[in-house]
Amino acid sequence: MRSPVLPLTWHLARSSGRRGLQSQLLAAGAAAVGAFVLLVMIAACAGSGTRADRTAWRSPEPARHGTAVQALATTYVRHEPVTVVSLAQLPGRPPTPAPPGLAAFPRQGEMYVSPALAKLLDRLPARQLADRFPRVREYGTIGAAGLASPGELVAVVGRDPADPALSEAAADSASWFDEDQAARAVVAGFSSGKVSLFTAPDRTMALLGVVLLGMPVVVLAAAAGRLGAARREQRLAALRLAGATPRQILAMTALEAAAVGAAGALTGALAYLALLPVLARVPYGIGSWYTAELWVGLPWLAAVVAAVTVLITVSAVSMLRQVATSPLGVAQQADPRRTRWIRAAVFVAAMACVFRSTGGGELKPRQLLGLLVLFYGAFWLFGPWVVDRLGRIVGRFARRPATLLAARRLSDDPRGAWRTVSGLVLAGFAAGFFSVSQIGADAAQYRDQVAVITESGAQARHTAAEARAALARSGVTATVTVAREDEFGNLLAGSPGLIVRISGGSGGTERLDTAVTALTPLARVHAPYTRDYATAYERASIDRIGEVSTATLALSFLVATASAGLTAAANVLDRRRVYGLLRLAGTPLRVLDRARARETVLPLVVLAGGTTAMGVYGSYQLNKAVGATIDATGALQLAACVVVGALAMVAAIGAGRPLLRRVTADPARTTD
Repeated sequence: MRSPVLPLTWHLARSSGRRGLQSQLLAAGAAAVGAFVLLVMIAACAGSGTRADRTAWRSPEPARHGTAVQALATTYVRHEPVTVVSLAQLPGRPPTPAPPGLAAFPRQGEMYVSPALAKLLDRLPARQLADRFPRVREYGTIGAAGLASPGELVAVVGRDPADPALSEAAADSASWFDEDQAARAVVAGFSSGKVSLFTAPDRTMALLGVVLLGMPVVVLAAAAGRLGAARREQRLAALRLAGATPRQILAMTALEAAAVGAAGALTGALAYLALLPVLARVPYGIGSWYTAELWVGLPWLAAVVAAVTVLITVSAVSMLRQVATSPLGVAQQADPRRTRWIRAAVFVAAMACVFRSTGGGELKPRQLLGLLVLFYGAFWLFGPWVVDRLGRIVGRFARRPATLLAARRLSDDPRGAWRTVSGLVLAGFAAGFFSVSQIGADAAQYRDQVAVITESGAQARHTAAEARAALARSGVTATVTVAREDEFGNLLAGSPGLIVRISGGSGGTERLDTAVTALTPLARVHAPYTRDYATAYERASIDRIGEVSTATLALSFLVATASAGLTAAANVLDRRRVYGLLRLAGTPLRVLDRARARETVLPLVVLAGGTTAMGVYGSYQLNKAVGATIDATGALQLAACVVVGALAMVAAIGAGRPLLRRVTADPARTTD
């Protein structure tokens, strides 16, 4: 006998009317947003790995039977890193294969540059950048295979094996700050497994963003599955009372939710495909992306669509437990949803475990991931309890009807209110902490300084006179000091050499770049460097964390805005009978609208705003303890993100006002 589930599901979906269609469209929209955000974050992880692999060839890998000498150096212009790879073919050795992105191994006197560096060389005066490199008639171009980003600044210089830039002295007299920025070795090819300093943390930080956004996306999918839950419960409870089995009820719900979820997830996947060129322009780390780097592939695309569909289906089915077991209770709308003190106890125990584990030394990545999941899980349990207590406290001290109604809704359904803001609560602390952090990378004492390493103190005294003359010819006013070899509180960090302090005039960045260029011919051992070089290792990780935290907060606002808008619309549709009764009792429409808005705004301000403020305060205290300051740029970005996100949330909630007006236009009919 043919099962009646499929035709009955189709019939009920078609006959659900305009309000049913609205719920289905809203659920599909939620699925589309969730799938789009997941694909973007997965693309960032995959693309970061590809970018890192494309930079590995620059770090020289020593070979027993080497055929060429390779040296890695880093200089800075406009505070941006310029990676310089010097190569020389050893005489009498087999030819060395070409580096990735180059048509051939560079001969002596040849120079290849990335497209972005070529544009910069043309735009800037030669005394600020071009004079740091050998003079050539024309530059070759480094292809995408050798670059991590279209905006990356990379130069490959062909030199003589006896060139000072390739000497062993350059490697032996390295600066304290050279880690992953300078190296030298005899190589046989370019298959090194050590990625560039400027791309190494990208994938780990992008994975952190995926973890931070995972919960908001789950919340959004759960909200989509619960759209129209009250109407669905009433309808299916009637079918259950009429003789439908629990299995048939669950099958009908699963089919409807899966169809809506799959349609929405596919729409989100198509939006991701259409916006790939736009997404590639978003800078991260070293710069923007190549479009191919952000393509996740068909398997991941299908997996995300399936995952979002399953989440929405499971969420919809889980709401029907009471329908299957007690349809009469649903029909009477008996649904107590109180929270218990055990949630607070579990939260305290979990936080104690996290703090105890993080205070015992360095942890492995798997341990950190496990603690992060525990942290999230504890907050997920604790959040509804806080919302419940917040609703009771606000209800006790409420002086306006709208606030009282909102407080009653919070205490009646704390889990639903928590789901709307949970993503922002969990992402807010990380964004607030890392976006303003300056730990370990302030180095304000190195500002407007250039360090020049020499082979000995005697050579430093001789080079000082040449440095003063070179700076004078370049029009740079500076003080040149010979540093003591036992002095470690400066840019030389104990190495013999000169400290050049730039002073006077405007355009500090231009003067600093001009000074570095003027001093380059005098640096026979090590290229001149500035504060950017000294803080690069720490900033590489700190900047990525700040970028990912701010991006995560922005995307969390996007997901939370969609979730808030969907929840607001669904609540209007599901509570139309309650709203109708309140309207018949004489409650003004504006009071209902204010209560509906405050139902979301109250937990948003208290919980999400509170955790973000806690993150900023924690970062401030930690910065203060180590003598650093708050990152003003990060603070401004965080403030702008919070303001724009809050306005978007309010707009999403306000979008349900016309729907509220329509469902309460005829309150006597609505309550039937």
